[in-house]
Amino acid sequence: MVSGNQSLLQRSHASVWHPCTQMKQHEALPLVPVRRGDGVWLEDFDGKRYLDGVSSWWVNLFGHNHPHIKAAIVAQLDQLEHVILAGFTHEPVVRLSEQLSALTGLGHSFYASDGASATEIALKMSFHYWRNGGQHGKTRFISLKNGYHGETLGSLSVTDVDLFKDTYAPLLRESVQLPSPDWRLAEPGESAEQYALRCADRAEEYIAAHHAVIAALILEPLVQCATGMAMHHPVYLRRLRALCDQYHVHLIADEIAVGFGRTGTMFASEQAGIRPDFLCLSKGITGGYLPLSVVQTTDEVYRAFYDDSVARGFLHSHSYTGNALACSAALATLEIFAQQDVLASNRSKAAYLNRQLVDWADLPIVHLRNTGMIWAFDVTSGQAGFQQRFYQAVLQRGLLLRPVGNTVYFMPPYVISESEIDWMLEQTLGALKECI
Repeated sequence: MVSGNQSLLQRSHASVWHPCTQMKQHEALPLVPVRRGDGVWLEDFDGKRYLDGVSSWWVNLFGHNHPHIKAAIVAQLDQLEHVILAGFTHEPVVRLSEQLSALTGLGHSFYASDGASATEIALKMSFHYWRNGGQHGKTRFISLKNGYHGETLGSLSVTDVDLFKDTYAPLLRESVQLPSPDWRLAEPGESAEQYALRCADRAEEYIAAHHAVIAALILEPLVQCATGMAMHHPVYLRRLRALCDQYHVHLIADEIAVGFGRTGTMFASEQAGIRPDFLCLSKGITGGYLPLSVVQTTDEVYRAFYDDSVARGFLHSHSYTGNALACSAALATLEIFAQQDVLASNRSKAAYLNRQLVDWADLPIVHLRNTGMIWAFDVTSGQAGFQQRFYQAVLQRGLLLRPVGNTVYFMPPYVISESEIDWMLEQTLGALKECI
């Protein structure tokens, strides 16, 4: 008899093309069929449980099957599931926009369904802003080395991860990458702050020479996630904000992965005391329940499009823009932040986990690092193929982690308990000893 797991595996192989995957690898590395989720746990059809140590690609903030977010979605189902947002509006999208503006100080919100689309919107808005202002030469974008901003053509143009980008290079706009302030690249004896300032000096050299043609600089504040959780000092953001102001270049903060408490503050930019011209949000905005992304921008940018001429408007749209169900999930997520002291609880859990990691000092790992509810370390020894071997080893132990090359990271849901942290670290340590 074919088990529930095997049946779903066979059907998935026959009909689903899975993302970010060489499908042939699943001949040897089976997919994991998930039946249900609860808190930090996922469960397959045979009853085996897996601790979701990566928040299901960094989206799940408050655990699977959360009653408050579920109830908000169900309540909205009784009112309105969706309506075209061109020419119409509805209560959830208005309330969400108001609450986001109160949190960030940015005046207007433009909605889409995923992070890459948010990047596309911000890039197009910046380009069109300068065009509406008569500065037709400001058409170029700069980003950081090893940065990741999505895989649509516009977002891939400002991404610097060869594995994703090289194949599609003939389709992409040329962009320039500035040195990454990733503190792992600092010289011996050079602090994270000193290295960040040195990178900012390099950025100034380029921006000063080319600002007349630069529309915007896009970066991931504090943590470049897809390149192995590369972390940098907040002083870099302060310097880049000042440079963008001085040379009239937009600053786009891609907080798709790092927003909503993930770095220890509600938004990573807060730790530098800056406000970007465009703020891209997605992933955790709905607590991981429904697809939604938003680009927030300043009233100044909004006013540049406000005109009698249709062509000067921002003529960009997605069918499910501002979906009422997704907005309701986002509002419920913000209610949890407002009603519970989530950031303080996260600080306590982060401190606890960091204390447990003190005993890992003798392992063959380097750059053990933490920002908020993100931890990472780099494995320095072991045979080739560490990434896949480690993934399989922890999966066998009931733990979902997805290394980036030789970088292992934790990004668990905020509801993880101390005992679950202990169990996660125990399984990770056991898998490391098998694989290095």
